[in-house]
Amino acid sequence: MRNFLNTLKQLRKYPSAIIGLVVIAAMVLFSIYVIITLPYSRAISLWRGGENTWQYNPRLAAPTWTNLFRARDLPETIVLDSTDERYPSDINKRSETLTEITTTYEFDYFYDDFPREITLFIRSTHRTKAPSISLTWLTPDGREIRIGQITPKNSDSFRISLDETLKRRLGGLNPEVGLFVNPEGDTQTAVEGTYTLIVSVVTFEPESEVTTTFVSYGKVHGWAGTDHRRRDLSVALMWGAPVALAFGLLAAAGTSLATLIIAGVGTWFGGWLDDLIQRITEVNLILPILSILIMVGTLYNRSIWTMLGLVIIFGIFGGGIKTFRAIFLQVKNSPYIEAARTYGASNTRIIFQYMIPRVLPLLIPQLVVLVPTFVFLEASLAVLGLGDPVLPTWGKVIDDARGEGALFNGYYYWMIEPFVLLMITGFGFAMVGFALDRIFNPRLRDI
Repeated sequence: MRNFLNTLKQLRKYPSAIIGLVVIAAMVLFSIYVIITLPYSRAISLWRGGENTWQYNPRLAAPTWTNLFRARDLPETIVLDSTDERYPSDINKRSETLTEITTTYEFDYFYDDFPREITLFIRSTHRTKAPSISLTWLTPDGREIRIGQITPKNSDSFRISLDETLKRRLGGLNPEVGLFVNPEGDTQTAVEGTYTLIVSVVTFEPESEVTTTFVSYGKVHGWAGTDHRRRDLSVALMWGAPVALAFGLLAAAGTSLATLIIAGVGTWFGGWLDDLIQRITEVNLILPILSILIMVGTLYNRSIWTMLGLVIIFGIFGGGIKTFRAIFLQVKNSPYIEAARTYGASNTRIIFQYMIPRVLPLLIPQLVVLVPTFVFLEASLAVLGLGDPVLPTWGKVIDDARGEGALFNGYYYWMIEPFVLLMITGFGFAMVGFALDRIFNPRLRDI
């Protein structure tokens, strides 16, 4: 504990290390928050769910904060539900079987562009005879537009934006434009103000019930935006943090500690055991690790835990074995090791209580620097299409964006957001690792 506190005091001399510690602490706290507020099962269910899970989200919408950098504000998504007490329904029972239900949706629209699409979702409990629904649109400048009349199924949606009849009635304009456009303007601009949608429902069965949801899909949505499947990217960006930290920390700690122990054991006993460890290391150093991981992911299993196990196995017999062996050879010949032999200390005691603690300070900077290496490795596998098919990760988001041509189609946010998070992660661990290297390596203190 005393050494740990002394190390923290020395870290205060390096502003870059302080920034790195803040970044790492923020990521850890954020990861804990994500795990608590968005449990694993819920995140997987959302990310792997069909479009019905995200049916109220727009497709390929940029984050809302991008409006801060635009001259013209793009519209956000507007969702109005008849079950909301803000939009009470007027129920008029005409007879035992015939009932009229009128729901009035009023909403403010103060944007400089038009919605991406407009849809009315309908949920009906009728048995044999479907209800009749008519829609009327009122604009802020006093125009009244009859959208149309439909006979829905039990669960249905009326894609207003795709209604060709309404399009002809609006003079050839797409409904998401024609319902909002200023007819007297020289250019296509949206009329700002309060719009009204009147949904008139006539049911023909005494127990029939109808609820509706009006959705005006915006061109910006949420703090992270959406992808081609309407999924909110915040799910993957949030869960990417704990996955990246877990993969990076476990891989770095597993490989570093195992390498240190194997190097110490081989150096102490020497002979055929040390020769065997060195030969295995030399063979492992020429193996194409990434190619092997690609082959395993293609032919066997793409689970993140399988990849983690392989990374640790191949990482154990890396170049660190030879580095630690050179240090252990010096420690082995130290006077205090000879003294431990004299009073009869066991091999295990000498290795784990005298030799390894002596070299352990040199391991800490290497372990910290290795974390972003493995984080980028996991992202690289995902970009190559070999990431875990279940987990939502930063690499998976980049792979989806690349596959859909995000950069070529102007959806820069889709690829930039996970890239920035990966860079911040690497930036934080690298700065702390370099500072620790200076603290524990006397030759670097004056550099």
